[in-house]
Amino acid sequence: IQHNIAALNSYRNLTGNNNAVSKNLEKLSSGYRINRAGDDAAGLAISEKMRAQITGLNTAQKNAQDGVSLVQTAEGAMTEVHSMLNRMVELADQSANGTYADEVDRENLQKEISS
Repeated sequence: IQHNIAALNSYRNLTGNNNAVSKNLEKLSSGYRINRAGDDAAGLAISEKMRAQITGLNTAQKNAQDGVSLVQTAEGAMTEVHSMLNRMVELADQSANGTYADEVDRENLQKEISS
């Protein structure tokens, strides 16, 4: 049985200080103020909610960028279709106004339109 009260109090204080140093070192090494729910339960809940929101916003940003890329691809395709249609109108005008009157020329125009 131990009866040295001063030594027991010193030991209790030493243990408490060692625990505090250990927690502070853990916070310093991780870089986080909250490492477990015991550090700050409400703060941890708020932090986890914010992390989930950040993840959701990052996903939304990526989806928006993918949408922009899709629209840019569609725009490029539409520009190409517009170019092709303009060329078809040009060839149709040439065929209609008599620039290319013989059958061989018209067949060549039709081949270009069909291709």
